[in-house]
Amino acid sequence: MAAVKKVLVAVAVAAFAAFIGHRFLKLKEMSLASRELTVKSLNCHYIKNIECGAEDITITKDGLAFLSTGLKYPFMPSFCDGPGKMYVLDLLHPKPTPVALHITGKLDLASFNPHGISVYETDDSVYLFVVNHPHHNSQVEIFHFVEEDTLVHLKTVIHPLLHSVNDIVAVGAQSFYATNDHSFPSEALHALGLLLGLAWCDVVFYSPEEVAVAASGFLSSNGINASPDKRYIYVSDIMDHDIDVFERHEGQQLKYIKSVGVGSLCDNIEVDHVTGDVWLGCHPNGMKLLKYDPEDPPGSEVIRIQNIQSDAPALSREYADDGRVIMASTVAAPFRGRLLIGSVFHRALSCTY
Repeated sequence: MAAVKKVLVAVAVAAFAAFIGHRFLKLKEMSLASRELTVKSLNCHYIKNIECGAEDITITKDGLAFLSTGLKYPFMPSFCDGPGKMYVLDLLHPKPTPVALHITGKLDLASFNPHGISVYETDDSVYLFVVNHPHHNSQVEIFHFVEEDTLVHLKTVIHPLLHSVNDIVAVGAQSFYATNDHSFPSEALHALGLLLGLAWCDVVFYSPEEVAVAASGFLSSNGINASPDKRYIYVSDIMDHDIDVFERHEGQQLKYIKSVGVGSLCDNIEVDHVTGDVWLGCHPNGMKLLKYDPEDPPGSEVIRIQNIQSDAPALSREYADDGRVIMASTVAAPFRGRLLIGSVFHRALSCTY
């Protein structure tokens, strides 16, 4: 009997080891660790004064680009000390120059750590929603943009369902959808969840009247945005290399429509106000990002999806760099033939396409 037990234990240990080994190989595959990138250039220049990355960029219908800079994120390098900042860039100006936004109100600016952003426009107002990670926590700040360089802080949103917010899309002056990119509060447990293939991340709807999980089943829900008519919501499941398309339903629940494979680790999502084209800032090789080596830097990739709601969406790679120009791209925001490309921690580009 003892011999049988030893055999059973040995078999169980071997099976577990094989399973873990398989999952490590799968995780390496998901991170696209073996992928090599072919460079594709555009006519670009660095955006002045943006030295600490621009993790997210979003543009109003009238060409005001908002940039979140200086993100401090676990396991990511940071080239700048001090808190994060918000900038605005008027793309209709003959010589667009980013202007640091002055923030008024009760927000603690010393711990300001901006991540994903979104704008909501009315006939006479612009509201800016900013994911903020003070002291590695998650909360959402709502601002009113006034004059040319001022954000008036209106509200801080904190809720247990908003526990690891990455990105946000505003659908009202006080309502939004947000992605949680971690299924567990700790980095170690989240890494274990990815290793085991647990698709436990979600998208949460928030309004002053209601807070609820609107969609779930993501390995790591990252970027989020909406179609120009706000009928459809797009979510990047970054580790699954997919953009998931949802339709908004009564009660703000999201009905899954389909997934569009993109073959890259796509971060934030921007949508062209006129054409509805979806633009993605992506990481072509996630392992290079995690292992950051300045001699072999993480690259950048921009992917465009046209006719995403059709039966045959058209994917095109609009820009690709091996990290020598811009490292770790996270966003690509279009406006009338101009493309702003941001990164986690490096710089930002203004390009024409």
